[in-house]
Amino acid sequence: MTDPTAARPVRVLHVITRMIIGGAQENTMLSCALIDRDRFPSEILCGAETGDEGSLHEECRERGVPLHLEPSLVRRIDNGLDLRALIRLTRFLRRRRFDVVHTHTVKAGILGRIAARLAGVPVIVHTAHGWAFTRADPWAVHWVGIGLEQALARISQALVVVAANDRELGLAKGIGHPDRYHVIRSGIELERYMNVVVDRTAARERLGLPATAFVVGAVGRLVRGKAPLDMFAAFRSVAAARPDAHLVFVGDGPLRPDLEAAARAAGLGDRVHVLGMRRDVPELLRVFDVLALASLWEGLPRVFPQAMAAGLPIVATHVAGAPEAIVPGENGWLVEPGDHAAMARHLTDLARDPAAARAMGARGLARVDEFSARRMVDQLAELYARLVMERRAG
Repeated sequence: MTDPTAARPVRVLHVITRMIIGGAQENTMLSCALIDRDRFPSEILCGAETGDEGSLHEECRERGVPLHLEPSLVRRIDNGLDLRALIRLTRFLRRRRFDVVHTHTVKAGILGRIAARLAGVPVIVHTAHGWAFTRADPWAVHWVGIGLEQALARISQALVVVAANDRELGLAKGIGHPDRYHVIRSGIELERYMNVVVDRTAARERLGLPATAFVVGAVGRLVRGKAPLDMFAAFRSVAAARPDAHLVFVGDGPLRPDLEAAARAAGLGDRVHVLGMRRDVPELLRVFDVLALASLWEGLPRVFPQAMAAGLPIVATHVAGAPEAIVPGENGWLVEPGDHAAMARHLTDLARDPAAARAMGARGLARVDEFSARRMVDQLAELYARLVMERRAG
């Protein structure tokens, strides 16, 4: 059968609640920026809100990605604004006549898919960047979330997950059919993280780190799900065993004051460094000896392949897609969420055996290609083409 996308471009609109600096948002931006724009011209519609995490609005524009801001699309639940967003999005879709609407994150996934259905968009795709119902919400919120996902899966031609674990979890909760699921890794631009040349001593000096320190790095928003205080609890044991150990957080968020207060109270204020939001993560990774993440829930964090591309071992919590990037004993270690002692033990062991740590980092680097952004957009292009071909055929 002839591919109809070769004759007529497939116009794609990605809908996401906010374009802050974050994994789902960077995934969305790269999906638009790197795909074949002649065949799949892609745009983004998002809310106008940003936050402490920083904004990707300007970077989208610099990459030539058309960005539409809808002020009524907000993260919080607001019945009036949510209805207004639904109406305005439906009108926008009817006017612009996209071939594919691809939604991301919870609020945009709900409103975007309903609007696309009301507007008669031929193909509706949703990416679950980790299911929201895995979080420690009240039971009523938990089951309402599952019910919404079950209903919206029926009007979605495809459900994309960034980890196979999320596919199994979704099916276990009755969300969609197996043939609707597609595992597409959240890709990174590998060239930005590999072969980065940095004067490590000078870079550490700029950050207030001793040249010979054992540096544990954590990259992510300082929010409950990322559990920065759990990360600090593990580091306290590392710091007691290793007077040369330092902890660097790259990120910002509402838990920053609590984290900094805890470090001061423990007498570790000079060994815990909170850098805030940074866009030089590829260079900062070269300052670390190990990447650590204490998250309570995740999809598959993009910082894992970023660290792998930088040749770093990883110690992280065993959540969702983590085992698909980290093979215990090969390129890192996994511990249960909240197990501060196990995380501290693995970090201390890596500090004591730098050769083993370097070997782990090398093994991670050897298998990082599966997380490339190029592979991600090629898989998306193939998915869009097939879905559009099926709809146009009948």
